[in-house]
Formats: sequence, C-alpha cells, structure tokens
Amino acid sequence: MAILVNLIRRHNKMAKVKKLENDERYSIDDLIEIMSQLRNPDGGCPWDLEQDFKSIAPHTIEEAYEVADAIDNNDMQNLREELGDLLFQSVFHAQMASEEQHFDLHDVIHDISAKMVYRHPHVFGDKSATSASDVNSIWDEQKSKEKKSYEGKSALDGVPLALPSLLRAQKLQKKAAKTGFEWTKAEDILDKLEEEIGEFRDAAASNSLQDKREELGDMLFVVANLGRIMGINPEEALRDCNTKFERRFNGMEDDLSKEDKVISDLTLEEMTQLWVKQKQKEFK
Repeated sequence: MAILVNLIRRHNKMAKVKKLENDERYSIDDLIEIMSQLRNPDGGCPWDLEQDFKSIAPHTIEEAYEVADAIDNNDMQNLREELGDLLFQSVFHAQMASEEQHFDLHDVIHDISAKMVYRHPHVFGDKSATSASDVNSIWDEQKSKEKKSYEGKSALDGVPLALPSLLRAQKLQKKAAKTGFEWTKAEDILDKLEEEIGEFRDAAASNSLQDKREELGDMLFVVANLGRIMGINPEEALRDCNTKFERRFNGMEDDLSKEDKVISDLTLEEMTQLWVKQKQKEFK
C-alpha cells in the first residue's frame, strides 16, 4: 500500500510539468517548476539533490564559456541551446537559495530589472546620451552612487576571484586607474614590459621555480595592462590566438596526412617550415 501511495504522490508531482504537444511552449514558470521538481526530496533527481552552490559554480562558468564559443562560431542554433543552459544555471542557484529562504528567481529578476532601470537614466529617466562614451560615464556615475555605503573599502573591491586571470587583471587595473594610478601611454607600458622580460630572464637563469612563476605573472599582468590601454580585451585576444594556433596546427596535420605522415615524425626544423607554409596560405 505504501508503495502505491508513493507512486501516486510522485505521479501527481510530476504531472505539474507535462510534455508539450503541437505548438505549445514552456514558460519561465515551467522552468522554475521543473527545477523545483528536480530538487524535490520526494521523487526528484538524486544528482541535482546532491549539489550545492560551490559544486554548481564550475558548471555555471563552463556554460558561460560555451555561450562565448557559440558566438565565436556564429552558430545561432547552438547559441540558442547554450543560452538555455546558462539560464538554467541561474534557475538552479536561485532554487537552492529559495530552499534556504534567501531569495528566489523572481527576486533575482526584480533586482536586475531595477538595476538596469537605475543605471540607464538616459533611457528610463531625464538624462541624455548620444554616444557609447556618454553611456559609460553615466553608468560609472550611477554605480558610484550605489557604492557610497561602501566608503572606506578598497577601490579594487568588486572584482570576482572566479574571473579568468587575464580578465581579472584588466578589471583590477581599470579600477586602479580611476584613482589615477596608471600609465597614460602605451609606450610607457611597453618599457615596463621590457623591464619585466629582463627580470624574467634573470629568474629563468636561477633554480627558483617560485621566482620564475612570479616574474612570469608580472609579465602577463603588464601585457593585460597594455591591452587595456589600447582597448583590447586580453582574454579575447588570447582566445583568438588559441583558435589561430589550432587552425594552423590542424592544417599541418592535414597536409601531412595526404603524404601518409604524422607530425611527430618530423624534426623541429621541418615542423617550422610547415608552419610557415600554413601562415602563407592565410595571406594568399
């Protein structure tokens, strides 16, 4: 009897979200209910029930990268899917917060809506903006008003640790620059980069891995700052470089496969010659 009662109870819970027919479409409320059922101790998904904020956070970051990848590939169908996956991450976190009575997804939607209205007085208020530069100035002004209650804390506060390191470096540098702590010319940063390269050469000649690691970090930090001054996102630049490297390396492998060869059979000099040929193909 108990088994039958549990089956009926589970059926009734699952019946809240049904499979669609014809042109019916799920709504955001359906998605919230689906997440609620996945986390329901009585008939939910064992894996979903085991998760917490920390265990889900890496998946959230991964989904954001997959969105960026779909955009880079100009794959709109995949972008649609990946945006759904990223949205689901927000729903997942909000569901867990709701279970602990912190907030729910409707609170999240309200907060971001209120923030966007507040930070766009040139759209929803009486201010005006005719350029992206005007908008950036208004945005920074509105943000600074929001943070008056945080006076006394560091000017660098608010840059998430979970950001990719190059992107986080640039955001830290941008915040520091607002205090006047920055170089104003790219040439000055290039001079600093040459100085850091010299220090890295000295560290490379030593036996201290810690020194090498520290000096390599210094070089990367300066490179990120150079990108900021020149209006270049270093994370995007490196991602593009990775794509270019992969494309050229795959091209080398493809050319060798036509000769029934593999790249590991070549000397470094032969590999370099092939690499140059791949570069030349791109400039024809």
